[in-house]
Amino acid sequence: MLVDVDKDVEEYEKYRDGIPRLMAKHGGEYLVRGGDFDVIEGGWQPHRLVLFRFPSRQATHDFMGDPEYAELKALRQKVAESIIVAMNGME
Repeated sequence: MLVDVDKDVEEYEKYRDGIPRLMAKHGGEYLVRGGDFDVIEGGWQPHRLVLFRFPSRQATHDFMGDPEYAELKALRQKVAESIIVAMNGME
């Protein structure tokens, strides 16, 4: 799952702090969490990139739909604009 997020830094920390436990519950792990990046080609100007790995596409959807995630999701939607993409990886 790839996420591009533009956020209110202070409020977003509450969201960010609550995510690792829920990700682990669904087998997720961070591969990239912020940091510098270069747009090599094209017009996309990401804000903050986060890349997660889940064991399956279903696990990604289970994470996003987990009732425990609802409050955190509402907070994220309040304090950030996000683009979230689920995709298959290399097999």
